[in-house]
Amino acid sequence: MGEKLLMKGNEVIAEAAIRAGCRFYFGYPITPQTEVMHYMAKRMPEVGGTFVQAESEIAAINMVYGAASAGGRVMTTSSSPGISLMQEGISYAACAELPLVMVNIVRCGPGLGGILPAQCDYFQSVKGGGHGDYKMVVLAPCSVQELYELTVEAFNISDRYRIITMILGDGILGQMMEAVEFRDVENIQNVEKPWAVTGTGMKREHNVITSIYIDPEVLEAHNRKLQEKYRLIEENEVRVEEYNCENADVIVVAFGTVARIVKNVIKTAEKEGIKVGLIRPVTLWPFPVKTFEKYATVPKAFLTVEMNAGQMLEDVKLAVNGKNKVDFLGRMGGMVPTQKEILDKIKELIW
Repeated sequence: MGEKLLMKGNEVIAEAAIRAGCRFYFGYPITPQTEVMHYMAKRMPEVGGTFVQAESEIAAINMVYGAASAGGRVMTTSSSPGISLMQEGISYAACAELPLVMVNIVRCGPGLGGILPAQCDYFQSVKGGGHGDYKMVVLAPCSVQELYELTVEAFNISDRYRIITMILGDGILGQMMEAVEFRDVENIQNVEKPWAVTGTGMKREHNVITSIYIDPEVLEAHNRKLQEKYRLIEENEVRVEEYNCENADVIVVAFGTVARIVKNVIKTAEKEGIKVGLIRPVTLWPFPVKTFEKYATVPKAFLTVEMNAGQMLEDVKLAVNGKNKVDFLGRMGGMVPTQKEILDKIKELIW
């Protein structure tokens, strides 16, 4: 590793993208992620890249579609309502198998919401917010250091599989400042893109990037190809943190900012003779099902803690598959679960 700096989460995302080879950025300002745009507006010209503040999120995602079609490493960032506006373009890009990176620094909702942190976009991200049978790889960092590392990795994953990869953060991660240690040299996986529309020079057949297949048999075949790719990703790209789970009385499931709070709860619970484990999905899709299968019968119960009404809860229940009790604690509207609330809920489950 190289230099260590104190930086804001949003700025780290932008710097990480540039270090990962991103040279095309299109977006529209919306809190609490606007600092990504500010940073990109300054840095992109310095590295010979392209920065465009589009007239809307709808315009931005279609610019992303174009640059990705030409084989560029491209990114857009937004927050919840802006991501909603991009959904049609996201579905088109998924069908066209375009590699691109998106960042959603989630704010509370539904509707316009406020700028306070939330995790209420889990369904939108993991289940596919747009139309059709498609998936995105969804990475959920829990620190500024992970914002850096996972942003770089998002570009590698995206190119490796020709898939959309999303960084799903929240207003706390985007706005907080922490020390981040950058590598001297990034592990950039340069993938050949013979499919890209880079101009032929009359030396090869024209490439066509499309998301429309009128013939139902052709469209079904394309869908089957996509599903095979998703199964491959499920086999190879699951990332999960298992912490203190062996012989745990209760295993808490949390991602992102909430997982940091749970780690403090684990320390407090230990002083009271209660062993609490943590499963932290780093990839929300693909979901770490095998980890839950491994620990399904270990604790007295699982407790899912989220800043929403219970969205990841459904995937936890599916993964546990009826082998144990799965309970839930959630806060909404920008409210963050407290350590006391979580510990009290744990005690309720075991006593």
